[in-house]
Amino acid sequence: MATLRQSFAFLVLAFAFFLCFIMSTGSYVYFQFVQQWPPTTCRLSSKPSNQHRPLQRFTIHGLWPSNYSNPRKPSNCNGSQFNFMKVYPQLRTKLKRSWPDVEGGNDTKFWEGEWNKHGTCSERTLNQMQYFEVSHAMWRSYNITNILKDAHIVPNPTQRWKYSDIVSPIKTATGRTPTLRCKTDPAMPNNSQLLHEVVFCYGYNAKLHIDCNRTAGCRNHIDILFQ
Repeated sequence: MATLRQSFAFLVLAFAFFLCFIMSTGSYVYFQFVQQWPPTTCRLSSKPSNQHRPLQRFTIHGLWPSNYSNPRKPSNCNGSQFNFMKVYPQLRTKLKRSWPDVEGGNDTKFWEGEWNKHGTCSERTLNQMQYFEVSHAMWRSYNITNILKDAHIVPNPTQRWKYSDIVSPIKTATGRTPTLRCKTDPAMPNNSQLLHEVVFCYGYNAKLHIDCNRTAGCRNHIDILFQ
């Protein structure tokens, strides 16, 4: 009996190590393409306010290979580290508009952090140049700022929105369901939350735009502020 327990414990331990290995080498099912609303990012940032760039347009936070069981994994995989020279000058100019560091002002460091944490996990699908090219192309495909503006959803200090109010025009424009993510500010009332990110989902090869599975995001039944 003791031998059987030991064998079972060994199998469990081996399986756990196997899962860790898979995660470290970049096993994923789909991509999350995450765009952030800079005023919310800057409002809740811990970095000095003189470095903030609260741009009035949605900008790229990152392109994250993900799994439905744990959307935050994999990360920090075994892969090539960021090489600034692999992002050619013309693309860098484009990324400064689509993918700026709105918290600290160091765009290159922001790109480096996103590649090393997320890009390395999908390197077999997208090399470093492709990772940034595809991200910029996704950003250009659908202008979230304009989509919401056309639906009369614009920054307002007092207007409150339902989750469906914001998702609906985006879904109409893209044909796919996004996920919204919100942040709370301790200075705000408990019955409100700030719109922070809009997430698009793409298939394994980052080509097919798919519906997002809303596993996490804004709190249900709480009004959303877009400021």
